[in-house]
Amino acid sequence: MKLKQAMMSLVLVGGSLALTLSYADQTTGSQTGERTGGQRLTVNGAVISNNLIDLVTETQVAQGQNPGPQLDQQVRNNLVALEAVSQQAVKDGLDKESRVQAQMALTREQILVHALQARYAQTHPIKDDVLHAEYDRLKSALGTREFLAEHILVANESDAKAIIASLQNGASFEKLAKEKSMDTGSRDKGGKLEWAAPGVFDKPFGDALLTLKKGEYTTTPVKTRFGYHVIKLLDERPLEPPPFDAVKDRLRQNADQQAFTQYVQQLVTQAKVTGR
Repeated sequence: MKLKQAMMSLVLVGGSLALTLSYADQTTGSQTGERTGGQRLTVNGAVISNNLIDLVTETQVAQGQNPGPQLDQQVRNNLVALEAVSQQAVKDGLDKESRVQAQMALTREQILVHALQARYAQTHPIKDDVLHAEYDRLKSALGTREFLAEHILVANESDAKAIIASLQNGASFEKLAKEKSMDTGSRDKGGKLEWAAPGVFDKPFGDALLTLKKGEYTTTPVKTRFGYHVIKLLDERPLEPPPFDAVKDRLRQNADQQAFTQYVQQLVTQAKVTGR
């Protein structure tokens, strides 16, 4: 549906500035960005606001940069370079080009969406009992045991049946996986997967795991959206899910995202749209 496609393509941008100019490294230590005595930072008369300096500095710190005079100087130097280059672009008339105007309009809208999402999360906080309920649901869906398995993934059922026949004739599962499997993530490891609960896999795969005993493999191909699998169970153990507090923040992020997605759907549904 077009509404779903529109929602999926809605890009939420964090509002951070990617300052990649090498100018800062070349000019660190210069006096370009210093504002002694309350002097404002300007470039050809255009003021670079303290709000912009603070925003970029906070973003850099959030990305792992160490706060301090050196970072402050680099941020100012980068903003000076950014402003100088932007001014030249305007002087050359690039801001009048339709594609550039469209890109600037899109960036503005993405920043506004991000701001609205942050505001919505603040004004519509997810209660802890909702998070606890989601935690319990996920824990129940995962089950009480996790499995160590290996598999061979092929494109069609006949290939999977041929592999099963080879196994029944004494062929090595690991060797066949390295030779035949389409799963590039596990092929080089002889088809071996990581420890996981059945609920993590596509349902037919997870259901097949539950029917196997240690050392057994499926004697009929298992079809999933990825293709046809031959699955071997190596081991199993009790599942120890992480405590609620360890995943609470992630649960809240997911819940916030789901709530905002529903809000977006409501806004799009209510909007008067023509020419679609």
